[in-house]
Amino acid sequence: MADSSFTPRNILIFGATGTIGSFITKSIVSARSEFNRVAIFTTAPAAGSAKEQFIQELKTKNVGIIVGDIASESDVTNAYKGIDTVVAALGRGVIDSQILLIKLAASSDSVKWYFPSEYGTDIKYGPASATEKPHQQKLKVRAYLEGDEEIQKSGLKYTYVVTGPFADGYLRLLGSPEAGGWDVKTKTAWLLEKNNKVSLTTMKDTGELVLAALRHPTASFNKALKVNSFTTSPAQVQEEFERQTGGSWTVHEASLARVREVEEEAWAANLPFATGITLRRIWAEGGTLYEKRDNDVIGEPKLQTLGEIVSENVKRSA
Repeated sequence: MADSSFTPRNILIFGATGTIGSFITKSIVSARSEFNRVAIFTTAPAAGSAKEQFIQELKTKNVGIIVGDIASESDVTNAYKGIDTVVAALGRGVIDSQILLIKLAASSDSVKWYFPSEYGTDIKYGPASATEKPHQQKLKVRAYLEGDEEIQKSGLKYTYVVTGPFADGYLRLLGSPEAGGWDVKTKTAWLLEKNNKVSLTTMKDTGELVLAALRHPTASFNKALKVNSFTTSPAQVQEEFERQTGGSWTVHEASLARVREVEEEAWAANLPFATGITLRRIWAEGGTLYEKRDNDVIGEPKLQTLGEIVSENVKRSA
């Protein structure tokens, strides 16, 4: 059991080469000297792939590479040997595979702390959250982690790092523009409920916030840390794009009523961006806002600004 004197020393990361996992991994590796061991659990990369290149880079930074099958009890059990802290960053499609990871962590002789793949929208923001389609797999993992009798007996600690939407993705248009977003090349914007505030976290900062939580274990144990980079509105984002790009933009405005219609149509047609529309509707409804953030609980790490993430978006579009 992790107690008040616990300090994480041996870290294992699942999903380390994925979209958000790579940012979390980079942040942890940037503090490599603070840990005795940092390792990632991954499948064998394809030769010449970006994943292989990233893994080779990690090897040069004294990161252990464990190749295995996330669904294999023996592979995961062996990977846990000597590990005290597990950080999961699995994609939405395999979130429920964490049930096995948590079960084996609880029965491990060494694992004391588990970070589930929670990064993103708060799945327990309010009563309506329980029925939102994109939340169901994460809710299943939380229910197991918090409610299983054997897990409770083990004393396994957990921390949910709840970041709200990733600013990097929030700025981009989806398959249905009514859900909001910006296209720098055409200078076209769709503002969903333009004056409604939304809390955003950059992907880079997600990694920094996980690292900050690792540095503050007792303040993070068995909590949902509500953290973010900054809070803004679509209108303020538009002002920043105009400030940085100059010239005139074509600006459309969208309402929650219209987005709800588009959302229903997308789910009925089984469109791949249906989840994204639902999430953006939740954000526009205020589902990322709190009276108080938990950034200070984990040391108030230095994070990116709206201006910086807009600048990155503009440069990518050049």
